[in-house]
Amino acid sequence: MPDVTYYVALPFRLDESGALIAGAAEECRSATAALRRAEAMSRLGDNIGAVAFSRSGDPLLGEFSDAHLLHKFGELPDDLGEL
Repeated sequence: MPDVTYYVALPFRLDESGALIAGAAEECRSATAALRRAEAMSRLGDNIGAVAFSRSGDPLLGEFSDAHLLHKFGELPDDLGEL
């Protein structure tokens, strides 16, 4: 099976102790849709920001490349690699 690319929007909020935690990710149909959804998520409820990213790989083998950040919205740290 050829590689498949998934596009995702992922919101973030702060928990009671002030730690950054990820919300529920939403798969999108395209990079543009992921960017639009992440921007909207960054302004919803208790969210302090959101990211749009893509990830490619072979779902049958379960092998995927590292996520590729498309854009970051809101008040998120520059280095999201620790999350």
